[in-house]
Amino acid sequence: MVAVTRLRDFTRTRRTRRTEALRSLVRETRLDPSMFIYPLFITHGTNVRTEISSMPGQYQISVDQLAREAAELRELGVRAVLLFGLPASKDPEGSEGYASDGIVQQAIRELKRVDPDLVVVADICLCEYTDHGHCGLLTATGEVDNDPSLDLLARMALSTVEAGADIVAPSDMMDGRVGAIRDTLDDAGYTSTPIMAYSAKYASAFYGPFREAADSTPQFGDRRGYQMDPANALEALREVDADVEEDADIVMVKPALPYLDVIRAVRERTDLPLAAYNVSGEYAMVKAAVQNGWLDERRVVLETLTGIARAGASIIITYHAKDAARWLRESASPRGGA
Repeated sequence: MVAVTRLRDFTRTRRTRRTEALRSLVRETRLDPSMFIYPLFITHGTNVRTEISSMPGQYQISVDQLAREAAELRELGVRAVLLFGLPASKDPEGSEGYASDGIVQQAIRELKRVDPDLVVVADICLCEYTDHGHCGLLTATGEVDNDPSLDLLARMALSTVEAGADIVAPSDMMDGRVGAIRDTLDDAGYTSTPIMAYSAKYASAFYGPFREAADSTPQFGDRRGYQMDPANALEALREVDADVEEDADIVMVKPALPYLDVIRAVRERTDLPLAAYNVSGEYAMVKAAVQNGWLDERRVVLETLTGIARAGASIIITYHAKDAARWLRESASPRGGA
């Protein structure tokens, strides 16, 4: 009888990696199109579909284009959008942001008309609407004035909810804005409308392409006086705690990739749904590398989104949403593969 020698000096972790079926069976983090939110940039006019030069494949679109967008997203299984508006005119108070006939309010009504089940998230911030490009009102000396800005942000949130928004997402980083919005919505009877707070929003260089897309570059200075210092992680937890205390329903970390450690720390801090924003600069870098032939777009995008989910995000705001949803469907089909 031949003796069988067993190797006990190492662990064979490769056993469950041998085939795609095995890898899929034991996969710890799974992506699904239902966890994506797709940002849209809405502008005035008709039949407008202007590609954003720094974000290939992304467009500034007019309201009449939204039925097409909604149909494509529905077919792909992406069931939420985040709206940003480009106003017809700007002023110091950002008045189109809270006007009943503002561009985002028009877009909300159209999206709810063509697809009532689509989750429409309204970004709440004044930067796109003010002539100075900052996220709140200014003092006489040019400082962003926190407390007077809260009323306008709350008015903007209420206006978008009255238009039909399912979620409001304050991104301004003013202290106390979640509580101000919650009180305003509750007083108006919208007690069931969730708030998705940009809780840990960093003063990041990765926002550059977005500022072209939304025409929201500050006319002077920068936003470091109210957005977070990239060096700080403990401060992010204080921001999250404050938003939770003010009754946020969903918290967010923005950007995603340079702050995966913050996403993980926030995930361990709270059991609320956690969103992460895979921002414009992250998207643009991938697109530039792909155009130069340096990266495999499909593999890099799915790896990126998996990493964000693995860090703890249950919701991912991403410009890759359409492509990722398409690739995930292909991978799930009998002839698909990763």
